[in-house]
Amino acid sequence: MREKGEKILKRAADGGAVVLGFGISNVPLVDFLTARGTRVEVRDGMSREKLAERINIEEYERRGVRFVLGDGYLDNIPDSVIFRTPGIRPDAGGIPDAVSRGALLTSEMELFYALTPAYKIAVTGSDGKTTTTTLIHKLVSELAGKKGSKAALGGNIGAPLLPRVYELGGEDYAVTELSSFQLMTMKDAPETAVITNITPNHLNWHTGMDEYTDAKLNAIGPGCRRAVLNYGNEKTRLAAKRTDADVMWFSSAGAPDAGDAVYLDGGDIVLRRGGELTHLLSRGDIKLPGLHNVENYMAALGAVIDLFPLEDIIPAVLDLARSFGGVEHRLEYVRTKDGVDFYNGSIDSTPTRTAAALSALPERRIVLIAGGYDKHIPMEPLGEAVLAHGGVVRIILTGATSKLIADAFAAVGVPDGMYESVPGFDDAVVTAFEDAKRLGADTVLLSPACASFDAFRNFEERGNRYKSIVNSL
Repeated sequence: MREKGEKILKRAADGGAVVLGFGISNVPLVDFLTARGTRVEVRDGMSREKLAERINIEEYERRGVRFVLGDGYLDNIPDSVIFRTPGIRPDAGGIPDAVSRGALLTSEMELFYALTPAYKIAVTGSDGKTTTTTLIHKLVSELAGKKGSKAALGGNIGAPLLPRVYELGGEDYAVTELSSFQLMTMKDAPETAVITNITPNHLNWHTGMDEYTDAKLNAIGPGCRRAVLNYGNEKTRLAAKRTDADVMWFSSAGAPDAGDAVYLDGGDIVLRRGGELTHLLSRGDIKLPGLHNVENYMAALGAVIDLFPLEDIIPAVLDLARSFGGVEHRLEYVRTKDGVDFYNGSIDSTPTRTAAALSALPERRIVLIAGGYDKHIPMEPLGEAVLAHGGVVRIILTGATSKLIADAFAAVGVPDGMYESVPGFDDAVVTAFEDAKRLGADTVLLSPACASFDAFRNFEERGNRYKSIVNSL
């Protein structure tokens, strides 16, 4: 596999490389390329002044890096090796023209996949990617460590992996979270791929649901040996017909009709393999709340089965389930103030994620904070989730999608008196606390059902701001 990556590097060394976007993954990519003597041209939509606030441009220029910045940065792209940052569409600006003239379009993650001899495990999906990826990495780190192997974590989570590519050998593991943006042009699938679910997301960026789905399904394309798929999600169930990989189902709604599966049987997570059943884990042992987290554990188990002996996996997952408290910004407990529990679910950028967060807090009286950047996702499912929970007593709408959500609430019958719009985020959090005390609610939940880009750089910044406000109440 490494031979393919070395050919890409040689082509870049001979003809130069163009790096589109100078963000989290592409800064170490430029470092990696320049260290090999490759001529690099960086193109970014930021002005020189804005970019200089983040990196030392002069230092890179001393290394021979050329910068094309601001408006028109995607015009007249040379026909060399083009490394696309995930947020730039492959058909944007002059990219198609450069490709038509013979340019090679790739990315930092694609180069890592082409270079590494490590066994690759990838997780994608609309919801649950980060928790599932984290669980897999923790399990693989524990189990691989027993035989002297390493497990690296990267992709859409953690630090970029390319700088570590030559540290990993064929006996090691690369556990990666991959977004639809990253998968859009990926041609090399991982040996094991997990698709947690596919529901509407990022429809402001993708041309539609078909393109979004096709990008996700690149994870189970040529080269994939095992596809771990959610039997309870229609699109992932149908995905089994579009892969040559062996399929391992996971299901929270009982046993799938056929095939190998990890599923929930009452309070037990069991493995069905060739007609035989093996108990893997009890639901009651999982510290994380919510059925969606049970599904995350089942997906993680489906990914590691056959890579390691079951007699090692079972005690390892039990220890993990009892101790792992979750990933920051994912139904993260913040504090209790005046009898009100505050939870931070800033990662919840779709209605389905908010529905899962609400379902993880049954029998609670909740004030929900929702709203943010518009990804062109239907918001009626958010209203349906609010009504289905039965314990949501107030919704504070904030951000750019406030009216969109209010219209969706009206369409599905959420009573007018249940929700109000509070434009400023800080004011929304304070209002939620005041309403919780006034209405006798025991929980304030930030679960926006929308992205953060209307007011914040990312969901982490939004979640940290929420925690700061809550801790200052």
